[in-house]
Amino acid sequence: MADVEERDGDDDGAGAVSRLRDAFDDGVTRPLPWRADQLRAVARMLTEGSTLLERALYEDLGKPAAEAQVTEIRVAVAEATHALRHLRRWMRPRRRRLPPVLWPARGWVVREPLGVVLIISPWNYPVQLSLVPLVGAVASGNAVVLKPSELAPATSSAVAGLVRRFMDPRAVAVVEGGPEAASHLLEERFDHIFFTGSTRTARIVAESAAKRLTPVTLELGGKSPVWVDRTVRLQPAADRIAWGKFVNAGQTCVAPDYVLATPDVADALIPALGRSIRRFFGDDAAISPDYGRILNHGHHDRLVGLLDGASVVIGGRHDRASRYLEPTVVDDVTTADALMSEEIFGPILPIVRVPDAGAAIEVVRSGPKPLTLYVFSDDRDVLRAFAHRTSSGALGVNVPLAHLAAPELPFGGVGASGTGRYHGEDSIRTFSHERAILSKPLVPDTVRMVYPPYGRLADFVARRLMR
Repeated sequence: MADVEERDGDDDGAGAVSRLRDAFDDGVTRPLPWRADQLRAVARMLTEGSTLLERALYEDLGKPAAEAQVTEIRVAVAEATHALRHLRRWMRPRRRRLPPVLWPARGWVVREPLGVVLIISPWNYPVQLSLVPLVGAVASGNAVVLKPSELAPATSSAVAGLVRRFMDPRAVAVVEGGPEAASHLLEERFDHIFFTGSTRTARIVAESAAKRLTPVTLELGGKSPVWVDRTVRLQPAADRIAWGKFVNAGQTCVAPDYVLATPDVADALIPALGRSIRRFFGDDAAISPDYGRILNHGHHDRLVGLLDGASVVIGGRHDRASRYLEPTVVDDVTTADALMSEEIFGPILPIVRVPDAGAAIEVVRSGPKPLTLYVFSDDRDVLRAFAHRTSSGALGVNVPLAHLAAPELPFGGVGASGTGRYHGEDSIRTFSHERAILSKPLVPDTVRMVYPPYGRLADFVARRLMR
């Protein structure tokens, strides 16, 4: 492969798509050895480029090195390793049973690559959410155009340089740039578009894809609720909620967005959350090496504005110059408040007091279906009620975020929180076409039983055998 120094930039969108289309049509990406080589390249570039990526993530998001490894780099390495381990089994043709009326015949399903796919990644986890979809796309035998987010410029540059250095330039391209570059890419013909980001931008992507009837995967977000009750130990629950909420300074699509609890539980949970925050980040998170920063001043201003008139019980301090917002808990929030009108996507945790679990379920059901729902309870009836009476992309019991680290579990939303899923074999399903194949010998010609002119035999076949 060419080194970064030898390739200081990729072509424009049209040039990249054209080159990749030629490579795909020439069969470059189809052989399993090629796919395995690309998966090894992903794991190798993440390992050898770890320091570069850590520095870039710190520059863009103030992300600590350990957090960068746990939530970004190693997640992508594990995904590539998992895919490499199971690739041959996933791609094996699968036999299917056929009805007796078709005998003698054989039927099977073959997974085929879609072609040239576009991956548009977000800024909040710019390594993980670029490279985990990339793993699924190349494992499925596709050529890939990757468009990193310009809002995380240091990481975009680092990822682009590493991809160009380690991966096959004939079939994997990176196109950097802002909205104009993305718009130009969306004018090109793709066989699939995989987008992670905001609902607003997703509408633009979906509308553009619809013009060409291009299939899309939309990984979005929403307000992921948390229910906590007295059947669990509150301090360990508070530790997990605080970790899930304040990692990456709350800029996580599956972060706990708000807590639902009865008044007595809320009264005990708030001081427990305070203890968790102090244990994680000290008395002043502004000087903690383990706490990140808000992406930019615009996002910082939006979050600070949400605190106007709010009942802040923990945190609330902020500094615009350094894009710092302290881990914050707000009490006595109602469903009519500004904090409940949109996904927070920052280090602010509202507490919504409800009389019981039934009322909490009604709050969840009253809004769009969330990307994830978290239930902290050891009451089987409560767990069953949330599982049966709500709908969400995922359900986490007594732990947030952890399902992202399990390649065997699908990740994706439902309704407004997203369309489609990926991770592990689900990525193969997303980036492949499952082609049905039926083979029937010409002799004996049992099909002649339904040839016209139709008689009693065709009537017998239709009424008795085709069941």
